[in-house]
Amino acid sequence: ALAITSVRGRSTVLAGFVETMATLPLTEVERERVLKLMKQQTDRMQTLVADLLALAQLEGSPRPPLDRWIPADDLMQRVRADAAALSAGRHTLQFEPPPSGVAIAGHEAELFSALGNLVSNAVRYTPAQGRIDVRWIDHDDGSAALEVTDTGIGIAREHLPRLAERFYRVDQSRSREAGGTGLGLAIAKHAVQRHGGELEVDSEPGKGSAF
Repeated sequence: ALAITSVRGRSTVLAGFVETMATLPLTEVERERVLKLMKQQTDRMQTLVADLLALAQLEGSPRPPLDRWIPADDLMQRVRADAAALSAGRHTLQFEPPPSGVAIAGHEAELFSALGNLVSNAVRYTPAQGRIDVRWIDHDDGSAALEVTDTGIGIAREHLPRLAERFYRVDQSRSREAGGTGLGLAIAKHAVQRHGGELEVDSEPGKGSAF
């Protein structure tokens, strides 16, 4: 229902712009402005539909086989390139590579999507001049973690249990400014769980977050 409402809302906005273009005499400046807004809405709808399809595929597919190994450093470097493009120099990005030879068993696209969503969220919700760190952590019990930390706006603890619900927004107005579809954390959580892992979150308003 939330997905239908979101798509319907964006299509209504887009239809309004089309009607404006068709019925009102616009100056060239006004016309360019409306076309720009129409493109923004179209891009957002395409991203939303892509995320909905990705989530549906994760929920409806069997767990990935664990006979393919993805080098962790390759995964981190791909995510770093996307984060650098999104940040456009506004943040300090620090990626601490894992030990040589470390690899993760599973589905490469799903793992990339999970880590990529966490890092892009960190970039979106960290003000300019802030810092995002991504590192591999080996635990004493033989398990490991990929940790994404930021110096962003942080999240109040009462929101943390619901954070990975689809379309859950801590702050609607700030979420609209930051972009995204409200599905990134749900996708990350499902992808991680399908690989036998767990998504953990620690955050405090004004002090940043750790995923």
